[in-house]
Amino acid sequence: MNFKVNPTIDSLQVQVSAMTFGPFALARVDRKSVMIPGAMTGDRLEIEILSHKRDYALGRIVRVVESAPQRRESPCPYAAECGGCDWQHIRYEAQARFKAEVLVAEFRHTLGIELDPDGLVEPALAEFGYRSRVRLKTGPGGKVGFHNPASNSFVAIESCLVAGPQIASAARLAKKLGRKCIEVEVVAAHHGEVLVANLIKAPGAFERNIARQMVDSGTAGLILRGDHIRELFGNARIMQEVEPGCVIEADADLFSQVNHAQNLKLVATVMDWAEISSATRLLDLFCGTGNFSLPAARRAPHVIGLDRDSLAIEAARSNAKRMGLAGTQFITMDASEGLRFLHSAGYRADVLILDPPRAGAIHLIDPMVKFRARRVVYVSCNPSTLARDLQQLIPRGYKIVDLRAFDFFPNTHHIEIVASLLLT
Repeated sequence: MNFKVNPTIDSLQVQVSAMTFGPFALARVDRKSVMIPGAMTGDRLEIEILSHKRDYALGRIVRVVESAPQRRESPCPYAAECGGCDWQHIRYEAQARFKAEVLVAEFRHTLGIELDPDGLVEPALAEFGYRSRVRLKTGPGGKVGFHNPASNSFVAIESCLVAGPQIASAARLAKKLGRKCIEVEVVAAHHGEVLVANLIKAPGAFERNIARQMVDSGTAGLILRGDHIRELFGNARIMQEVEPGCVIEADADLFSQVNHAQNLKLVATVMDWAEISSATRLLDLFCGTGNFSLPAARRAPHVIGLDRDSLAIEAARSNAKRMGLAGTQFITMDASEGLRFLHSAGYRADVLILDPPRAGAIHLIDPMVKFRARRVVYVSCNPSTLARDLQQLIPRGYKIVDLRAFDFFPNTHHIEIVASLLLT
Protein backbone atom coordinates (compact mmCIF):
# COMPACT_ATOMS: atom_id res chain seq x y z
CA MET A 1 0.00 0.00 0.00
CA ASN A 2 1.47 3.37 -0.99
CA PHE A 3 1.14 6.44 1.22
CA LYS A 4 1.73 10.02 0.07
CA VAL A 5 3.71 12.22 2.44
CA ASN A 6 3.05 15.90 3.03
CA PRO A 7 6.50 17.37 3.89
CA THR A 8 4.96 20.45 5.51
CA ILE A 9 3.37 18.45 8.34
CA ASP A 10 5.43 17.03 11.20
CA SER A 11 5.22 13.28 11.67
CA LEU A 12 5.22 11.20 14.84
CA GLN A 13 5.30 7.54 15.78
CA VAL A 14 2.33 5.76 17.33
CA GLN A 15 1.35 2.25 18.40
CA VAL A 16 -2.04 1.11 17.08
CA SER A 17 -4.10 -0.35 19.92
CA ALA A 18 -7.53 -1.24 18.49
CA MET A 19 -9.79 -1.45 15.45
CA THR A 20 -13.01 0.53 15.15
CA PHE A 21 -16.29 -0.23 13.43
CA GLY A 22 -15.22 1.54 10.29
CA PRO A 23 -12.16 2.05 8.09
CA PHE A 24 -10.04 3.33 10.97
CA ALA A 25 -7.73 1.88 13.57
CA LEU A 26 -7.09 3.66 16.86
CA ALA A 27 -3.90 5.06 18.40
CA ARG A 28 -3.35 7.50 21.28
CA VAL A 29 -1.32 10.71 21.19
CA ASP A 30 -1.17 12.82 24.35
CA ARG A 31 -4.25 11.01 25.70
CA LYS A 32 -6.19 11.89 22.56
CA SER A 33 -7.54 9.29 20.13
CA VAL A 34 -6.18 9.36 16.60
CA MET A 35 -8.19 7.60 13.87
CA ILE A 36 -5.97 6.17 11.11
CA PRO A 37 -7.28 4.54 7.90
CA GLY A 38 -5.34 1.58 6.54
CA ALA A 39 -3.90 0.76 9.95
CA MET A 40 -4.45 -2.27 12.17
CA THR A 41 -3.97 -3.39 15.75
CA GLY A 42 -0.31 -4.14 16.42
CA ASP A 43 1.13 -1.75 13.84
CA ARG A 44 3.81 0.71 14.84
CA LEU A 45 3.44 3.64 12.45
CA GLU A 46 4.87 6.96 11.53
CA ILE A 47 1.85 9.18 10.95
CA GLU A 48 0.92 12.76 10.28
CA ILE A 49 -2.08 14.47 11.87
CA LEU A 50 -4.42 15.81 9.21
CA SER A 51 -7.05 17.47 11.38
CA HIS A 52 -8.21 17.85 14.96
CA LYS A 53 -11.79 17.31 16.09
CA ARG A 54 -13.15 17.96 19.56
CA ASP A 55 -12.74 14.40 20.81
CA TYR A 56 -10.26 12.89 18.35
CA ALA A 57 -7.83 13.60 15.53
CA LEU A 58 -7.57 12.20 12.02
CA GLY A 59 -4.22 10.86 10.89
CA ARG A 60 -2.65 9.17 7.91
CA ILE A 61 0.18 6.71 7.54
CA VAL A 62 3.55 8.07 6.42
CA ARG A 63 5.46 4.85 7.00
CA VAL A 64 4.88 1.44 8.54
CA VAL A 65 7.70 1.26 11.08
CA GLU A 66 6.82 -2.21 12.31
CA SER A 67 4.01 -4.28 10.80
CA ALA A 68 1.53 -6.22 12.86
CA PRO A 69 1.96 -9.98 12.27
CA GLN A 70 -1.40 -10.13 10.49
CA ARG A 71 -0.70 -7.27 8.05
CA ARG A 72 -0.47 -8.14 4.35
CA GLU A 73 -0.22 -6.44 1.00
CA SER A 74 -3.77 -5.99 -0.28
CA PRO A 75 -4.42 -8.65 -2.95
CA CYS A 76 -6.58 -6.23 -4.96
CA PRO A 77 -4.75 -3.54 -6.98
CA TYR A 78 -7.64 -1.10 -6.42
CA ALA A 79 -7.94 -1.53 -2.64
CA ALA A 80 -6.06 1.62 -1.63
CA GLU A 81 -7.98 3.79 -4.09
CA CYS A 82 -11.56 2.53 -4.12
CA GLY A 83 -11.85 2.17 -0.34
CA GLY A 84 -14.54 -0.49 -0.51
CA CYS A 85 -12.54 -3.30 1.10
CA ASP A 86 -11.25 -1.22 4.00
CA TRP A 87 -9.84 -4.23 5.91
CA GLN A 88 -8.14 -5.99 2.98
CA HIS A 89 -4.70 -5.16 4.44
CA ILE A 90 -5.51 -7.61 7.27
CA ARG A 91 -5.03 -11.35 6.80
CA TYR A 92 -8.45 -12.94 6.74
CA GLU A 93 -7.84 -15.31 9.65
CA ALA A 94 -7.47 -12.22 11.87
CA GLN A 95 -10.46 -10.27 10.57
CA ALA A 96 -13.13 -12.26 12.44
CA ARG A 97 -11.18 -11.87 15.69
CA PHE A 98 -10.89 -8.11 15.21
CA LYS A 99 -14.61 -7.87 14.47
CA ALA A 100 -15.31 -9.79 17.66
CA GLU A 101 -13.11 -7.36 19.61
CA VAL A 102 -15.00 -4.38 18.14
CA LEU A 103 -18.30 -5.98 19.17
CA VAL A 104 -17.02 -6.76 22.68
CA ALA A 105 -15.81 -3.18 23.14
CA GLU A 106 -19.14 -1.71 21.98
CA PHE A 107 -21.21 -3.86 24.34
CA ARG A 108 -18.86 -3.18 27.24
CA HIS A 109 -19.00 0.57 26.63
CA THR A 110 -22.76 0.89 26.00
CA LEU A 111 -24.28 -1.90 28.08
CA GLY A 112 -21.60 -2.84 30.61
CA ILE A 113 -21.85 -6.43 29.32
CA GLU A 114 -18.77 -8.60 28.85
CA LEU A 115 -19.04 -10.80 25.76
CA ASP A 116 -16.70 -13.70 25.14
CA PRO A 117 -14.86 -12.97 21.89
CA ASP A 118 -14.02 -16.62 21.26
CA GLY A 119 -16.38 -17.97 18.63
CA LEU A 120 -18.47 -14.79 18.69
CA VAL A 121 -18.07 -14.16 14.95
CA GLU A 122 -18.66 -16.91 12.41
CA PRO A 123 -16.07 -16.51 9.62
CA ALA A 124 -17.12 -16.71 5.99
CA LEU A 125 -16.39 -19.79 3.92
CA ALA A 126 -14.65 -17.65 1.29
CA GLU A 127 -13.03 -14.24 1.61
CA PHE A 128 -13.25 -13.47 -2.12
CA GLY A 129 -15.97 -13.95 -4.73
CA TYR A 130 -18.67 -14.06 -2.06
CA ARG A 131 -20.85 -11.18 -3.22
CA SER A 132 -23.80 -12.31 -5.34
CA ARG A 133 -24.36 -8.71 -6.41
CA VAL A 134 -22.22 -5.60 -6.77
CA ARG A 135 -23.29 -2.03 -7.46
CA LEU A 136 -20.95 0.03 -9.61
CA LYS A 137 -20.81 3.74 -10.29
CA THR A 138 -20.28 4.92 -13.85
CA GLY A 139 -17.62 7.33 -15.05
CA PRO A 140 -16.30 8.99 -18.21
CA GLY A 141 -16.06 6.82 -21.32
CA GLY A 142 -18.38 4.15 -19.99
CA LYS A 143 -16.03 3.13 -17.18
CA VAL A 144 -17.41 1.46 -14.07
CA GLY A 145 -16.03 1.57 -10.56
CA PHE A 146 -16.54 3.06 -7.12
CA HIS A 147 -16.43 6.40 -5.41
CA ASN A 148 -13.59 6.70 -2.92
CA PRO A 149 -15.34 7.30 0.43
CA ALA A 150 -12.72 9.82 1.57
CA SER A 151 -12.58 12.02 -1.54
CA ASN A 152 -15.69 10.92 -3.48
CA SER A 153 -13.44 10.71 -6.56
CA PHE A 154 -14.31 8.09 -9.16
CA VAL A 155 -12.05 5.02 -9.25
CA ALA A 156 -12.41 2.97 -12.44
CA ILE A 157 -11.96 -0.79 -12.10
CA GLU A 158 -11.88 -3.75 -14.48
CA SER A 159 -12.42 -6.47 -11.87
CA CYS A 160 -13.52 -6.87 -8.25
CA LEU A 161 -12.11 -9.64 -6.06
CA VAL A 162 -15.11 -9.84 -3.72
CA ALA A 163 -17.68 -9.94 -6.53
CA GLY A 164 -19.06 -13.30 -7.59
CA PRO A 165 -20.35 -12.18 -11.02
CA GLN A 166 -18.00 -10.71 -13.61
CA ILE A 167 -18.36 -6.96 -14.15
CA ALA A 168 -17.50 -6.85 -17.87
CA SER A 169 -21.18 -6.87 -18.85
CA ALA A 170 -21.82 -3.91 -16.54
CA ALA A 171 -19.05 -1.98 -18.29
CA ARG A 172 -20.52 -2.79 -21.71
CA LEU A 173 -23.93 -1.54 -20.63
CA ALA A 174 -22.50 1.62 -19.06
CA LYS A 175 -20.61 2.42 -22.27
CA LYS A 176 -23.73 1.96 -24.40
CA LEU A 177 -25.93 4.11 -22.13
CA GLY A 178 -23.33 6.84 -21.61
CA ARG A 179 -24.12 9.76 -19.33
CA LYS A 180 -27.74 8.71 -19.03
CA CYS A 181 -26.65 5.94 -16.62
CA ILE A 182 -25.27 6.75 -13.16
CA GLU A 183 -25.07 3.25 -11.68
CA VAL A 184 -25.08 -0.37 -12.83
CA GLU A 185 -25.68 -3.31 -10.54
CA VAL A 186 -24.68 -6.79 -11.68
CA VAL A 187 -26.47 -9.67 -9.98
CA ALA A 188 -25.61 -13.36 -10.22
CA ALA A 189 -28.60 -15.51 -11.10
CA HIS A 190 -29.08 -19.22 -11.69
CA HIS A 191 -29.46 -18.57 -15.39
CA GLY A 192 -26.71 -15.99 -15.87
CA GLU A 193 -26.20 -12.37 -14.91
CA VAL A 194 -28.91 -9.75 -14.48
CA LEU A 195 -28.05 -6.07 -14.86
CA VAL A 196 -29.84 -3.19 -13.15
CA ALA A 197 -29.24 0.26 -14.65
CA ASN A 198 -30.13 3.37 -12.64
CA LEU A 199 -30.75 6.28 -14.99
CA ILE A 200 -30.88 10.02 -14.49
CA LYS A 201 -34.38 10.09 -15.99
CA ALA A 202 -37.13 7.70 -17.04
CA PRO A 203 -36.05 5.16 -19.67
CA GLY A 204 -36.98 6.03 -23.24
CA ALA A 205 -36.79 4.36 -26.63
CA PHE A 206 -32.98 4.66 -26.74
CA GLU A 207 -32.49 2.88 -23.41
CA ARG A 208 -35.11 0.23 -24.20
CA ASN A 209 -33.41 -0.57 -27.49
CA ILE A 210 -30.05 -1.03 -25.74
CA ALA A 211 -31.67 -3.25 -23.09
CA ARG A 212 -33.13 -5.50 -25.79
CA GLN A 213 -29.75 -5.66 -27.56
CA MET A 214 -28.02 -6.70 -24.32
CA VAL A 215 -30.55 -9.46 -23.67
CA ASP A 216 -30.35 -10.65 -27.29
CA SER A 217 -26.56 -10.82 -27.01
CA GLY A 218 -26.53 -13.03 -23.92
CA THR A 219 -27.38 -11.00 -20.81
CA ALA A 220 -29.92 -13.07 -18.85
CA GLY A 221 -32.05 -10.11 -17.81
CA LEU A 222 -31.96 -6.36 -17.45
CA ILE A 223 -33.88 -3.77 -15.43
CA LEU A 224 -34.01 -0.07 -16.28
CA ARG A 225 -34.87 2.31 -13.43
CA GLY A 226 -35.27 6.06 -13.56
CA ASP A 227 -37.63 8.77 -12.29
CA HIS A 228 -39.82 6.19 -10.48
CA ILE A 229 -40.20 4.18 -13.71
CA ARG A 230 -39.04 0.56 -13.81
CA GLU A 231 -38.93 -1.68 -16.89
CA LEU A 232 -37.83 -5.33 -17.12
CA PHE A 233 -36.26 -7.15 -20.07
CA GLY A 234 -35.48 -10.83 -20.43
CA ASN A 235 -35.56 -12.98 -17.29
CA ALA A 236 -34.72 -10.52 -14.53
CA ARG A 237 -35.58 -12.83 -11.64
CA ILE A 238 -33.13 -14.43 -9.24
CA MET A 239 -33.57 -17.34 -6.85
CA GLN A 240 -32.03 -17.57 -3.39
CA GLU A 241 -32.27 -20.57 -1.10
CA VAL A 242 -32.61 -19.21 2.43
CA GLU A 243 -32.91 -22.62 4.06
CA PRO A 244 -33.06 -26.15 2.63
CA GLY A 245 -36.24 -26.44 0.58
CA CYS A 246 -37.12 -22.74 0.85
CA VAL A 247 -36.19 -20.77 -2.27
CA ILE A 248 -37.20 -17.14 -2.68
CA GLU A 249 -37.77 -15.88 -6.20
CA ALA A 250 -37.69 -12.12 -6.78
CA ASP A 251 -36.70 -9.49 -9.29
CA ALA A 252 -32.98 -8.77 -9.18
CA ASP A 253 -33.35 -5.14 -8.13
CA LEU A 254 -35.05 -6.03 -4.85
CA PHE A 255 -32.91 -6.34 -1.74
CA SER A 256 -31.35 -9.69 -0.97
CA GLN A 257 -28.41 -10.68 1.20
CA VAL A 258 -25.23 -10.70 -0.87
CA ASN A 259 -23.52 -13.61 0.91
CA HIS A 260 -25.75 -16.63 0.35
CA ALA A 261 -23.62 -19.07 2.36
CA GLN A 262 -23.62 -16.86 5.45
CA ASN A 263 -27.31 -16.06 5.05
CA LEU A 264 -28.13 -19.77 5.36
CA LYS A 265 -26.37 -19.78 8.73
CA LEU A 266 -28.09 -16.56 9.81
CA VAL A 267 -31.58 -17.80 8.91
CA ALA A 268 -30.96 -21.11 10.68
CA THR A 269 -29.88 -19.24 13.83
CA VAL A 270 -32.87 -16.90 13.78
CA MET A 271 -35.27 -19.82 13.31
CA ASP A 272 -33.60 -21.74 16.15
CA TRP A 273 -33.64 -18.81 18.58
CA ALA A 274 -37.23 -17.83 17.71
CA GLU A 275 -38.41 -21.21 19.08
CA ILE A 276 -41.38 -21.32 16.71
CA SER A 277 -44.18 -23.79 17.30
CA SER A 278 -47.38 -24.41 15.35
CA ALA A 279 -49.20 -22.01 17.70
CA THR A 280 -46.64 -19.16 17.51
CA ARG A 281 -47.82 -15.76 16.32
CA LEU A 282 -44.80 -14.15 14.68
CA LEU A 283 -44.32 -10.60 13.46
CA ASP A 284 -41.42 -9.78 11.11
CA LEU A 285 -40.50 -6.10 10.75
CA PHE A 286 -38.53 -4.95 7.68
CA CYS A 287 -39.36 -8.33 6.18
CA GLY A 288 -38.33 -7.56 2.59
CA THR A 289 -39.06 -10.46 0.27
CA GLY A 290 -39.38 -12.84 3.24
CA ASN A 291 -35.85 -13.84 4.24
CA PHE A 292 -37.12 -14.75 7.74
CA SER A 293 -40.90 -14.63 7.27
CA LEU A 294 -41.11 -17.45 4.76
CA PRO A 295 -38.95 -19.92 6.71
CA ALA A 296 -40.95 -19.00 9.83
CA ALA A 297 -44.23 -19.58 7.98
CA ARG A 298 -43.11 -23.12 7.18
CA ARG A 299 -43.16 -23.73 10.94
CA ALA A 300 -46.19 -21.72 12.01
CA PRO A 301 -49.24 -20.51 10.07
CA HIS A 302 -49.59 -17.22 11.98
CA VAL A 303 -46.88 -15.00 10.44
CA ILE A 304 -47.18 -11.33 9.51
CA GLY A 305 -44.46 -9.50 7.56
CA LEU A 306 -44.24 -5.72 7.32
CA ASP A 307 -42.17 -3.68 4.89
CA ARG A 308 -42.60 -0.29 3.22
CA ASP A 309 -41.32 -1.60 -0.15
CA SER A 310 -44.43 -2.60 -2.09
CA LEU A 311 -42.42 -4.55 -4.68
CA ALA A 312 -40.73 -6.61 -1.96
CA ILE A 313 -44.10 -7.31 -0.34
CA GLU A 314 -45.54 -8.35 -3.69
CA ALA A 315 -42.65 -10.79 -4.14
CA ALA A 316 -43.10 -12.16 -0.61
CA ARG A 317 -46.80 -12.77 -1.24
CA SER A 318 -46.05 -14.49 -4.54
CA ASN A 319 -43.51 -16.80 -2.88
CA ALA A 320 -45.87 -17.59 -0.01
CA LYS A 321 -48.56 -18.55 -2.51
CA ARG A 322 -46.13 -20.70 -4.51
CA MET A 323 -45.07 -22.48 -1.31
CA GLY A 324 -48.66 -23.01 -0.16
CA LEU A 325 -48.27 -20.81 2.93
CA ALA A 326 -51.81 -19.51 2.77
CA GLY A 327 -52.05 -18.19 6.34
CA THR A 328 -49.08 -15.85 6.00
CA GLN A 329 -49.82 -12.13 5.61
CA PHE A 330 -47.53 -9.55 4.06
CA ILE A 331 -48.44 -5.90 4.50
CA THR A 332 -46.99 -2.85 2.74
CA MET A 333 -46.57 -0.45 5.62
CA ASP A 334 -43.89 1.50 7.42
CA ALA A 335 -42.76 -0.36 10.57
CA SER A 336 -43.87 2.31 13.05
CA GLU A 337 -47.21 2.79 11.32
CA GLY A 338 -47.67 -0.97 11.09
CA LEU A 339 -46.98 -1.48 14.79
CA ARG A 340 -49.54 1.17 15.73
CA PHE A 341 -52.10 -0.34 13.36
CA LEU A 342 -51.65 -3.91 14.59
CA HIS A 343 -51.71 -2.89 18.25
CA SER A 344 -54.92 -0.90 17.81
CA ALA A 345 -56.44 -3.92 16.05
CA GLY A 346 -55.74 -6.05 19.10
CA TYR A 347 -53.02 -8.17 17.50
CA ARG A 348 -50.50 -9.80 19.84
CA ALA A 349 -47.20 -11.34 18.79
CA ASP A 350 -45.40 -14.14 20.63
CA VAL A 351 -42.18 -13.61 18.68
CA LEU A 352 -40.97 -10.42 17.04
CA ILE A 353 -38.17 -10.45 14.45
CA LEU A 354 -36.67 -7.23 13.13
CA ASP A 355 -33.86 -6.51 10.68
CA PRO A 356 -33.75 -2.72 10.40
CA PRO A 357 -31.41 -0.53 8.32
CA ARG A 358 -28.08 0.65 9.74
CA ALA A 359 -29.76 3.49 11.64
CA GLY A 360 -31.45 0.92 13.87
CA ALA A 361 -34.88 0.93 15.45
CA ILE A 362 -34.75 3.38 18.34
CA HIS A 363 -38.04 4.93 17.22
CA LEU A 364 -39.75 1.52 17.39
CA ILE A 365 -38.81 0.54 20.94
CA ASP A 366 -41.91 1.95 22.66
CA PRO A 367 -44.47 0.58 20.17
CA MET A 368 -42.63 -2.78 20.08
CA VAL A 369 -42.75 -3.39 23.82
CA LYS A 370 -46.52 -2.82 23.86
CA PHE A 371 -46.89 -6.24 22.21
CA ARG A 372 -45.15 -7.93 25.15
CA ALA A 373 -43.70 -10.53 22.78
CA ARG A 374 -42.05 -13.27 24.82
CA ARG A 375 -39.05 -13.22 22.49
CA VAL A 376 -37.43 -10.58 20.30
CA VAL A 377 -34.84 -11.60 17.70
CA TYR A 378 -32.97 -8.52 16.50
CA VAL A 379 -30.77 -8.73 13.39
CA SER A 380 -28.42 -5.80 12.84
CA CYS A 381 -25.57 -4.69 10.59
CA ASN A 382 -24.40 -1.99 13.02
CA PRO A 383 -22.98 -2.82 16.48
CA SER A 384 -23.44 0.75 17.73
CA THR A 385 -27.13 1.13 16.94
CA LEU A 386 -27.82 -2.45 18.06
CA ALA A 387 -26.24 -1.85 21.47
CA ARG A 388 -28.08 1.48 21.76
CA ASP A 389 -31.44 -0.15 21.01
CA LEU A 390 -30.82 -3.09 23.35
CA GLN A 391 -29.99 -0.56 26.05
CA GLN A 392 -33.57 0.69 25.71
CA LEU A 393 -35.14 -2.78 25.63
CA ILE A 394 -33.42 -4.10 28.75
CA PRO A 395 -35.09 -1.75 31.28
CA ARG A 396 -38.42 -2.55 29.63
CA GLY A 397 -38.21 -6.16 30.76
CA TYR A 398 -36.06 -7.87 28.13
CA LYS A 399 -32.91 -9.88 28.83
CA ILE A 400 -30.23 -10.76 26.26
CA VAL A 401 -29.96 -14.55 26.21
CA ASP A 402 -27.97 -15.16 23.02
CA LEU A 403 -25.79 -13.13 20.67
CA ARG A 404 -23.82 -14.19 17.61
CA ALA A 405 -22.28 -12.46 14.62
CA PHE A 406 -21.61 -13.57 11.07
CA ASP A 407 -18.97 -12.23 8.73
CA PHE A 408 -21.07 -11.53 5.65
CA PHE A 409 -18.52 -9.07 4.26
CA PRO A 410 -14.91 -10.31 4.39
CA ASN A 411 -12.22 -7.69 3.83
CA THR A 412 -14.51 -4.93 5.12
CA HIS A 413 -15.38 -3.79 8.65
CA HIS A 414 -19.05 -4.71 8.13
CA ILE A 415 -20.76 -7.51 10.02
CA GLU A 416 -24.19 -9.03 10.64
CA ILE A 417 -25.25 -9.62 14.24
CA VAL A 418 -28.24 -11.41 15.74
CA ALA A 419 -29.38 -10.97 19.34
CA SER A 420 -32.08 -12.97 21.08
CA LEU A 421 -33.97 -11.35 23.95
CA LEU A 422 -36.43 -12.94 26.34
CA LEU A 423 -39.18 -11.13 28.22
CA THR A 424 -38.62 -11.63 31.93
